[in-house]
Amino acid sequence: MHRLVLFFALLVALPARADLLYVLNSGDADVQVLDAGTREEVRRIPILREAHHLVWAPDHSVLLIGDSGGNEMLFVQPATGEVIKRERISNPYHMEFSPDGKHLVVTSLRRNQVDIYAWSGTDLTLTGRLRVDRTPSHLAYRPDSKVVYVTLQGSRSLIAISLETNQPLWTMEVGRDPAGVVWHHDKLLVGIMGSDHVAVVDPVTHTVERRIVVGRGAHALFVAPNDGPVYVTSRVESRITVLDPGTLATLYAWNVPGGPDCLSFDPDGKVWATLRWAGRVALVDAEAGTMEETRVGRSPHGVLFVPRRDVAVAAP
Repeated sequence: MHRLVLFFALLVALPARADLLYVLNSGDADVQVLDAGTREEVRRIPILREAHHLVWAPDHSVLLIGDSGGNEMLFVQPATGEVIKRERISNPYHMEFSPDGKHLVVTSLRRNQVDIYAWSGTDLTLTGRLRVDRTPSHLAYRPDSKVVYVTLQGSRSLIAISLETNQPLWTMEVGRDPAGVVWHHDKLLVGIMGSDHVAVVDPVTHTVERRIVVGRGAHALFVAPNDGPVYVTSRVESRITVLDPGTLATLYAWNVPGGPDCLSFDPDGKVWATLRWAGRVALVDAEAGTMEETRVGRSPHGVLFVPRRDVAVAAP
């Protein structure tokens, strides 16, 4: 009887595992895992050379972290930061899973290639490799998972690639140094890093419909959960601009010194941002009008907020 009481006492006493924040320090050969509440480091994951981006597996069972400089993909247990396995992958700079969870497309910034992988739920299999024209950067999918769109920084272009044939469909010019791209309400929104705006692209007519000024160095775009506002980081202007999800009118903008780059949202609506030039991450609370900064490694790039998971307690 007393063993059962002891078990329930332990169950009550043990706290839930903390919310975690993953920060990819592209200037250091590591990934930092922080307790999102206290900002204390709970784990540091060594890599070979240079990590830039990470992504959830479709079922959220694992994180995939691309070490682009080391030509390696890390598979990480999200609740603990434990590395499950490492796999040789050619220059994984930016990557996203298709909406149907069947493909992972990887852009190779340095090698001018786009790689298409099939995803089994646990493993990647290379099914296609396209040589493209100069510096493939970010990517987005059509919602039906039949087409992937990739920005080509070095050629001022956006390319559409069929995931049914693994062949290019079309290429169009969008502006100098295009970077982030998202699918939004049947349009493509592209951050024009060599200028100060977001290009609104019609993927049917292959035209730029309009330009939305957000600040110099318009870089990455993120759609808030539940089809919320669109967030745009401008690294040169050091600004985060928030666009209305329907009209794309500017709702507000935050001046965030340090070159904001990637963003991640927590369930309370707060926004985590890497400050690329300052070696920090910022927690921005729009409702309270506050911003808190925490020092991390050099040139932090990718960031991801991972909600807490309950600690499993083995029965006696």
